[in-house]
Amino acid sequence: MDDQACTSFEVGSDDEIQWRFSQIRGHIDVDDAPTESEIISCVQFSDDGEFLAMGDKGGRVLIFQRDQSGKYVNGIRSSEYNTYITFQSHEPEFDYLKSLEIEEKINQIKWLKKKNHANFIISTNDKTVKLWKISERERKVADGYWNLRNEDGSLRENLSNGLQLPKLVPMELIVEASPRRVYANAHTYHINSISVNSDQETFISSDDLRINLWHHEITSQSYNVVDIKPANMEELTEVITASEFHPSHCHFFVYSSSKGSIRLCDMRDRALCDNHSKIFEEAEDPTARSFFSEIISSVSDVKFSHNGRYLLTRDYLTVKVWDINMEREPLETYYVHDYLRSKLCTLYENDSIFDKFECAWSGDDKHILTGSYNNFFRTFTRGTEAESTYEASIECKQRSITQGRRKVGSSKKRKEDISADALDFNKKILHAAWHPTDNVIALATMNNLYIFNDR
Repeated sequence: MDDQACTSFEVGSDDEIQWRFSQIRGHIDVDDAPTESEIISCVQFSDDGEFLAMGDKGGRVLIFQRDQSGKYVNGIRSSEYNTYITFQSHEPEFDYLKSLEIEEKINQIKWLKKKNHANFIISTNDKTVKLWKISERERKVADGYWNLRNEDGSLRENLSNGLQLPKLVPMELIVEASPRRVYANAHTYHINSISVNSDQETFISSDDLRINLWHHEITSQSYNVVDIKPANMEELTEVITASEFHPSHCHFFVYSSSKGSIRLCDMRDRALCDNHSKIFEEAEDPTARSFFSEIISSVSDVKFSHNGRYLLTRDYLTVKVWDINMEREPLETYYVHDYLRSKLCTLYENDSIFDKFECAWSGDDKHILTGSYNNFFRTFTRGTEAESTYEASIECKQRSITQGRRKVGSSKKRKEDISADALDFNKKILHAAWHPTDNVIALATMNNLYIFNDR
């Protein structure tokens, strides 16, 4: 792994966060093309932000720990993350009944709140969810079975006079990952998301047509809380794309669909939540409808704000903020790359239009983060016109996209212009996470994990 830093600065407004490159984890040699198994497939900060986990298409989980040296720069704690542990979470499998190969790719990782010295995560591939315990060990039992031998190796005498207790001695710190639970055989279709409940006792896993509720201690059965599978599959009009529990009310969860709707479910109301409590969807403009309308309206990610009042959703072209008390329309709409609207035909032909981008809230719910093409990421400041486009690179350049004579985005600051026609659609930031309290973000592009912090 390579770590590099940059020190360039730019002048910005008080509202807009000015991002500074902090660190890169991965190979930065452009000539060293990553293998498919090395491509990062998910990124997630722990609840306290001390750890950062990422999964890849090879089934591996890499966990980084924030610098523990107590190093501060200008009164701000270092945002450097060091390798903590790497382990194989999932292996490739083969379903002989369906003649189907099950990939080892890690689709999502979620952290449980820390209750003791150990950390717990749940990770999932397309079919199986696993609970892992991450623990440290820096003491071991002294050599010799139950201390039957002296330090020089000779047998102890008078062993029958009393109970010989084991002796613990210091050793070099070892971090271990041990599987605690395996939740399998509950999904017919590919699992797209998992979410831990605020009660820390249950979690949900969702696939294209169903959402299952699990108890952490029970692996043999789960309870189906949402089932949208029609009696006749030819009548299928939408699929589930993501789901998440409310951050504080354990009975609420939401799920999004490929038709652009978000449904809020209340488990107190009924056991099977096929009938939602609320539905959030924006009325479509009939004059703007096209062949691509349904594809670009599909919601790829949904996130509750930390205070639980708002929902953040990402579709292909926009991110939207919804007030859970107002269903008819989004409270705020931010255009991520509206300049691609004229290129949807090309994006359809190269399958880029089916890319699923993630979104994230800042710790104070005042800022929004999401990814784009050409290794660009965008941040928006709620309640203001402040928005920025940066390139995920060591140079940490702020960008402005142009299309013909029209410049897309704010022109208040000095930026480097790039034409929308010159964007590289193979370079994209699909996975992003924001530290729960600090202005530190993690972005995944191919096999590289970039970490940025506030200047």
